Amino acid sequence: MDERLKRQMDFALEIDKEKNIFRQTHLSGHGRNENDAEHAWHMSIMAYLLREYSNEEIDIAKVMLMCLIHDIVEIDAGDTYAYDAENLKTQKAREDAAKERIFSILPEDQKEELIGLFDEFEAYETAESKFAHAMDNLQPLMLNNSNGGADWRQHQVCLSMVYGRQSKTKLGSEKLFDQVTDKIIKENIENGNIKPE
Repeated sequence: MDERLKRQMDFALEIDKEKNIFRQTHLSGHGRNENDAEHAWHMSIMAYLLREYSNEEIDIAKVMLMCLIHDIVEIDAGDTYAYDAENLKTQKAREDAAKERIFSILPEDQKEELIGLFDEFEAYETAESKFAHAMDNLQPLMLNNSNGGADWRQHQVCLSMVYGRQSKTKLGSEKLFDQVTDKIIKENIENGNIKPE
């Protein structure tokens, strides 16, 4: 096997470890915790299906690839729960180190391509990154709602925390925020799943 192909195959095997990184979000139907690979796959399909609701024209293939790679760094860095203030402080440093190690397995040109895409997602500036982030917010919100808000109750999440994170969905899709996200949040406040403050 030539060196380039060997590095590509090594990376393909390495990212299999993403299936072992479990998130706080549970599968629908009160299932087990979902893993990072399932989350990435799910939001990628959602991005394709919901692309017409993006605020701006987007390259959907680029959005889907962002969705698929955005949590690969968690193989080393671990999952940081969206509402865990303490671990959020070190998240960037942990993920930067992981990004360098994991993407360095690839040939240099592909390493640069995927790091560029990861960094674009993290920067939250392009239409594609904003829509990918909208999916990253909407997917766990949808699952948590389908489970009666159990994850919010378990972690005693309050309204300002949920709106703080979910308000960014508007940057990618105002329509999805107005017609889905805001509706789900309000229902879960009424049901007592999200604390008022």
